[in-house]
Amino acid sequence: MFGQPRPIEINPDYIVATVIAFVIGITIHEFMHAWSAYQLGDPTAARLGRITLNPVSHFDPLGFIFMIMLSLGFGVIAWGKPVPVNPAALRGGRHGMAITAVAGPASNLVIATAVAIPMRFGGIELDGFMELLVRQVIWLNLLLAAFNMIPIPPLDGSKILAGILPNFWYQYLAPLQQYGIAILLVLVVVGGGVLQAMYLPVFTLFWDSIVGSTQL
Repeated sequence: MFGQPRPIEINPDYIVATVIAFVIGITIHEFMHAWSAYQLGDPTAARLGRITLNPVSHFDPLGFIFMIMLSLGFGVIAWGKPVPVNPAALRGGRHGMAITAVAGPASNLVIATAVAIPMRFGGIELDGFMELLVRQVIWLNLLLAAFNMIPIPPLDGSKILAGILPNFWYQYLAPLQQYGIAILLVLVVVGGGVLQAMYLPVFTLFWDSIVGSTQL
């Protein structure tokens, strides 16, 4: 099985399960950005109280509205409050920034794996709301990980790419940071197929590796 089945009809259980899964995924994703930045010497997020698993600290009103739209079946993106990071304060410079960036998607993979393993190898069977919640937690966290790996600013993939590129190429990539949000919004509005082509192969790889043939 691949991807996320659209609900045949809107129902409260589906919306609640999707919102819970989103809150879990985004909270831990942003927490790991803040925690890894602090470990590498940047106290910016710590001073703002972002090294916490309290979802309120990572809440972005507009991002949450888009999450509700996503739970209703609209093909939009959603997000949490971005964690501020000062690259100049990080040990390792842009390489440290790459480590901080990859911590977010990596945490989503860990969540999906931790939930999927008992289902895949433990023979555990669920039904009702718990089955729906487990499915949404796995699907949404794999989607968060895959989508954030797209190398377009301000997504994590752009920071990871900047951290591993040779200095020669970094000077050409850095100026794109100021146009990244505009590029991303244009692709969301008119080029959704391009974005899907960028994250779908990664999502498929994650799904096949972690979930396999398990029916969720």
